[in-house]
Amino acid sequence: MTTAENGKPRATTGRRRGRPGYDLDSLLRVAAKLFYERGYDGTSMDELARKLGITKSAIYHHVSGKEELLRLAVDRALDGLFAVAEETEQLDGRAIEKLEHLVRGSVLVLSDRLLYVTLLLRVRGNTKVERAALAKRREFDHLVARLVAQAEAEGDIRPDVDPAITARLLFGMVNSLIEWYKPRNGANSAALADAVTKVAFDGIRQPKR
Repeated sequence: MTTAENGKPRATTGRRRGRPGYDLDSLLRVAAKLFYERGYDGTSMDELARKLGITKSAIYHHVSGKEELLRLAVDRALDGLFAVAEETEQLDGRAIEKLEHLVRGSVLVLSDRLLYVTLLLRVRGNTKVERAALAKRREFDHLVARLVAQAEAEGDIRPDVDPAITARLLFGMVNSLIEWYKPRNGANSAALADAVTKVAFDGIRQPKR
């Protein structure tokens, strides 16, 4: 409650109109969008504050600066992908089953964290944070390549395609979703994951004799 000029109490309506909330999630969403659209170097803290409708000091209440914002944003994508990778490595079964789980899970992460995955795939290594993100991406790529090679050795993937090429094609397909996929209310991300895995694995599985 607040007090009106006549001294009588009046009810407040919660968050002030025209000033968006600036919790960390809101801050990261706006920052990631600006980093993607304008580039990290082309985005200033002043511009970010104007976009949010708050002061720079309000931003510094949550983060130490622009570099931390970038790190937190790309970590949203990396944390999701590596959670799926950890699940995959703990699975029993053949390598191709693990690989299919990894691809399906990665599609679900992308659909759930599209903005952050898009930003991750756009970093070019110009800053310390970007170089660390690229190193993590390479680590993830190596896991994919190992699973592909193992699946081929087990006779489940056609041997006439180089495993390294198969790995790149698999996640080239997954990563290409950022170019056209637009989440909508009621959109079924599981159906998207089903479609990607069906198209991908029908193509790379060794035909049964």
